[in-house]
Amino acid sequence: MPGIDLSAGPIDYQDTGGQGPVLVFAHGLPMNQTQWRKVVPLLEGYRCILPTLPLGGHRQPMRADADVSHRGVALLLGEFIERLGLDEVTLVLNDWGGGQFLVSEGRAQRVARLVLVACEAFDNFPPGAAKAVAAVCAIPGGVRLLTRLMRIPAFRDHRNGYGGMSLRGIPAEVMDDWFAPATSSRAIRRDFAKFATSAPDRRTLLAWSERLRDFDRPVLVVWATEDRLMPREHGPRLAELYPQGRLVEIADSSTLIPEDQPERLAEALTDFLIQTGAEPVPRQNQA
Repeated sequence: MPGIDLSAGPIDYQDTGGQGPVLVFAHGLPMNQTQWRKVVPLLEGYRCILPTLPLGGHRQPMRADADVSHRGVALLLGEFIERLGLDEVTLVLNDWGGGQFLVSEGRAQRVARLVLVACEAFDNFPPGAAKAVAAVCAIPGGVRLLTRLMRIPAFRDHRNGYGGMSLRGIPAEVMDDWFAPATSSRAIRRDFAKFATSAPDRRTLLAWSERLRDFDRPVLVVWATEDRLMPREHGPRLAELYPQGRLVEIADSSTLIPEDQPERLAEALTDFLIQTGAEPVPRQNQA
């Protein structure tokens, strides 16, 4: 897997390559690129790039003084896009919604489109039951305790925790991979705790949300009808907030739509891309 050294530390990423329009996929806490493993193969003709951000599932720790707050990681994502020389990017978010802060920080010049898939928004940082995770991470040794608890199926799969993020269930080997770095590395646990406890206060979050009205490019909002973490009303509210927002609701899914309904998500994403001028480039045409 290729990597790049950024101001906060090393970031590894998956890149499918090709000459098609560029899609950059972000992930949740403490996930990695495997969050999108069912969707990317359905996007033939697009160059899909999946960085592993320092949200706790990253394999190499950040520098001790790195800003791995929600805002800091958003800026790091922007730095990643810039350093790779990517333009006209379609930025796709699921679960973690902080990538929107590139807009509120005035750093979204390289982003041509946004796709917001059942993600944090407005003052819902962190969402629902994830507030308990943040509280645990604020305690010394809390992340280590969390990684141990995640080895217990009854805790890991509980519907009020990570088990509630997917109606289909997240395979144990996938979740084990997400938590493996924090399980084995004290420095990764440090980054995990810094990010998990970094959500701004409600007033700040809502002020940042108002700045999103300045993003005048196409936005697709994809919301899950059975989501336990992202309020149902946030889908239409987001689509209305963005000047060129549009909403698609997907039934029979919780937060991790890429896990529960990958085919329907890929179809909605492809339709949106084609309608907004990002046609796929078949491999045989990529001479």
